[in-house]
Amino acid sequence: MLDMGQVRSFVILASELNFSRAARRLNITQPPLSRQIRLLEQELDVKLVERTSRRVTLTSAGMTFLAEAQRLLEQSDAAITATRRAARGSAGSIKIAFVGAATYSFLPKFIGQARAAAPQIELELVQMETSEQLQAINAGDIDLGLSRPLAGTHHLESICVAHEPMMLAIPRAHPLATKRRPGLDALNGEPFISFSTPARYLHDKLTRLMADNAVTPRIVQSMTHSQAILSLVSAGIGLAIVPAGTQNACFDNVVFRPMDLQQECIAELHAIWSPNNRNALLPDICGLVSAIDN
Repeated sequence: MLDMGQVRSFVILASELNFSRAARRLNITQPPLSRQIRLLEQELDVKLVERTSRRVTLTSAGMTFLAEAQRLLEQSDAAITATRRAARGSAGSIKIAFVGAATYSFLPKFIGQARAAAPQIELELVQMETSEQLQAINAGDIDLGLSRPLAGTHHLESICVAHEPMMLAIPRAHPLATKRRPGLDALNGEPFISFSTPARYLHDKLTRLMADNAVTPRIVQSMTHSQAILSLVSAGIGLAIVPAGTQNACFDNVVFRPMDLQQECIAELHAIWSPNNRNALLPDICGLVSAIDN
């Protein structure tokens, strides 16, 4: 029977191709490492490593065994994780990616409700832009994304889980800050901080809004994230139009006002996932996400 400690030592050695460095990573000295590799070779009845005074190389058998050894370690680690989760009463985990805008309102609500309704499910959270989420879901690296609406051709499932009006963000000292509901034409010629093209959804939405209303502000900066945009508004550099939830970012020198528009400008947040995802917890999480009251 294979000794997993020996297998792990071999994988570390294969990554370093140096006994001294591999031994340091394993927190042992070189003689015990050499002994582990020798015992593994005896168990397999093959030579895995060629060692000279100058270098360490893997034999053809060693290179073949490396892939299997890595798979064995992954399975071993997964088994340990699953066992520990069972001991804690955990049903498993689900990995969720989110755009930064979700953190202002939706994500805190979701986490709170998920912990209350399904405390046995572990949530692994990671921040990603919408385009990154699309790639990660297709690669199987995440289970669920909280993103802006997807554009173009894709093969993912998607539902709208939140929508919020776009609002005008104004430096407190600016004359428009005294208006309860400024008209969009008040932006003509005003210094304006826009969303840059990597924030494709909001960039395109505001571009269309300005074009449809024949409004031409003077764009002085373009940023990807609302947080960065609001910091510039707070510094008095210009005005901006941002999703309403960003009011929770707490910039003291920024005033938020609804805009006088013929048709409300809405920003949507979507939950996206692959129909091929096999995580048994995904349907429950999708149900929780879609039930959040916004």
